[in-house]
Amino acid sequence: MKETKIIRITTVPISLEKLLENQAKYFKNYFNIIIVSSQKKKLNKIGNQQGVNVFFIPFTRKITPIKDIIATYKLYRYLIKEKPTIVHTQTPKAGIVGMLASFLAKIPVRMHTVGGLPLMESKGLKRILLNYVEILTYSLATNIYSNSFGLLKFIIDQKFCKKNKIKVLSNGSSNGIDLNFFDPLKIKAKERDQLMLSLGIKNNEFVFLYVGRLVRDKGINELVYAFKKILFNNKKFKLLLVGNFEEDLDPLKKEVIDEINLNPNIVYGGYQNDIRPYLAISNCFVFPTYREGFPNVILQAGAMNIPCIVSNINGCNEIIKDRINGILIAKKNIQELIEAMLRISSNHNLRNKLSKNSRQIILKNFDQKSIWESLKNEYNMLSNV
Repeated sequence: MKETKIIRITTVPISLEKLLENQAKYFKNYFNIIIVSSQKKKLNKIGNQQGVNVFFIPFTRKITPIKDIIATYKLYRYLIKEKPTIVHTQTPKAGIVGMLASFLAKIPVRMHTVGGLPLMESKGLKRILLNYVEILTYSLATNIYSNSFGLLKFIIDQKFCKKNKIKVLSNGSSNGIDLNFFDPLKIKAKERDQLMLSLGIKNNEFVFLYVGRLVRDKGINELVYAFKKILFNNKKFKLLLVGNFEEDLDPLKKEVIDEINLNPNIVYGGYQNDIRPYLAISNCFVFPTYREGFPNVILQAGAMNIPCIVSNINGCNEIIKDRINGILIAKKNIQELIEAMLRISSNHNLRNKLSKNSRQIILKNFDQKSIWESLKNEYNMLSNV
């Protein structure tokens, strides 16, 4: 299978590093894999780590027509030269640019994976434009994949593409989870104690954890408001936030940023390459997001036996079953979030039940090896057509 050349494209390299972690390293044993993305220095580092060739394209994450045309032309020229059997894109900008360039270059298999749609929270002319971009992307692709069943239903309901062109591989997820890595037994007590000491968290404090981008669409405004409310009930709560702020795209309210900086019970951990120790010192993972494809971080929390409070939306509710391994709440509903946080922190028996079920559900449905095997079978089938 080595002769089959596959070019995998994402808008930014962090998607290759985190969202699709180690996929290229795995698939290079079966195919000739090349990864394409922006941010040349970061891209080269990932290529070296995973042992695959890379190619730099100056993608942007914003709507930038001139830059997008230039990126499309550069990618088209590269595809003409490389002549891959398969081009596989993921993330919106990589999707439209990658599918257009590979269509023009007459690449026989053009795969696009949908892992979340920003348009779900867009309105007016921006929503119309983003709808058109999705429709065009799907029309240029030969095969469309949704990483969750709820997202697939949304795409079909919106008439972005026909039913026979889109499917979900395995049980959903773009990458599954490495259960050998995300194992609570791998984090020693000494490491937990040292981290808690460095963050100023005491053993008798109940820690709510969020991991991800600190932006509006992830429900951070609501999370901070809810946390302020529950502090009136118990001063021994801590909210631990792990991730980067994004000031250019979807920023938080100023008063929320001020609260994060000034509230002594809110701990900002910044971006972390390894979130396992942060999960290990937490009592509950909270993810009140507005929109998702299939969030890896919930898989990671579940694998570490951490009960979760998540929005009742596609992707999230395909991992978390209400009162089985977590609690589902309506998105943007601060009162439901408050009630869930108080319930899970005060009810020891409920918390133990959710924790006990968490890893087993992930193990049964989302083991990384089975997800990768499904994608490998898809590549083999399509490259032989």
